[in-house]
Amino acid sequence: MRRTRDLCLIASFSVVASAAAVAEPSFNFGTFLGNYLGGPVPVETTPAEAGAPASGEPTIERIASEVKTAATGVPLPERKPAPGAAPAKKPQPLAKELFGKAKVAADLAPRALGSYAKGCLAGGTQLTDAGPDWQTMRPSRNRAWGHPKLIKLLKQLGTESRKDGWTGLLVGDISQPRGGPMLTGHASHQMGLDADIWLTPMPDRILTQREREDISATSMLDKTKLSVDPKLFTDSHVGIIKRAASYPQVERVFVHPAIKKALCKTPGKDRAWLSKVRPIWGHHYHFHIRMGCTNSGCETQAAVPADDGCGKELDNWLKQIEASLKPKPKPEGPQKPWVPPSERRRITMDELPAECRIVLNGPPVKPITGEAQTASPVSTGSAR
Repeated sequence: MRRTRDLCLIASFSVVASAAAVAEPSFNFGTFLGNYLGGPVPVETTPAEAGAPASGEPTIERIASEVKTAATGVPLPERKPAPGAAPAKKPQPLAKELFGKAKVAADLAPRALGSYAKGCLAGGTQLTDAGPDWQTMRPSRNRAWGHPKLIKLLKQLGTESRKDGWTGLLVGDISQPRGGPMLTGHASHQMGLDADIWLTPMPDRILTQREREDISATSMLDKTKLSVDPKLFTDSHVGIIKRAASYPQVERVFVHPAIKKALCKTPGKDRAWLSKVRPIWGHHYHFHIRMGCTNSGCETQAAVPADDGCGKELDNWLKQIEASLKPKPKPEGPQKPWVPPSERRRITMDELPAECRIVLNGPPVKPITGEAQTASPVSTGSAR
């Protein structure tokens, strides 16, 4: 009976002890508890001696121990981990946090490593802010790095697109200096083989840095969101997308389903390029070029279907888009907060190729002029 009473009053003792400790610094909870129980309590080591934080606030474990000791004279045994229990693992840093800190490329031989959504880039080249046929957008993101072959292709596209009535490229995200998962946004763009090209033509002047940070791209969609606006989407848009898809190095060009629908209406017998143009969510203000693998150590994708993709696949995409535009009933009950896709993708270094550790820790590229760049080879050994 007495033991039950003691345990029931533990919470009250904690409150009383806390108040007494404030009023009298020399107050000892063990002495107080012993006097209440009618017997002495063994002298306890100080929190510092016991390795516990010297908070001055008695813990539940300490109260229970003193109650047990005062009542029976036998202290409670120490808690020990269960037999065979694995030690707690220290959480690994996310790969995006590590790659997001890199300011320049690794001074290594150019290689795309891993896959488009789990990879990295060795020996990347930066597309300069502006050239005769291109300008990079959102320069503060520092995402204008790519495999040298992609950078060369973008410059070629910028020059040749003038034959289609295009005025030059406004280039969005390519990759981070060393590739890898991005802090925000894309799931892909990790190997320096992806690039976003705005569907807004380049103006006939060099934009200021502030303009390239602030100007918004133009959506090609009409009010229905299921078709393009013919006043905005012109023959020049068709020409540049067709040209990009016609390059043998390019495996895919991603566009909004409404843009794909407009491209399917392109007249002429030459329709082979349409198979590379793949409909996907978003991409109504830019199109996305994806090069094929450039080297070993890069995971290739399955080939695109042989047909032009203007049939059932496109119809299904348009139905999905239409369904997404309809108002949905408000769900009942508490809802989990929405988490951006970039936060859901929690990729660690262990999920990337071992060579990505070498890329991450490799020496930075030296300042260079012109197009020349010296590099040292990437070792195939593991990195720590």
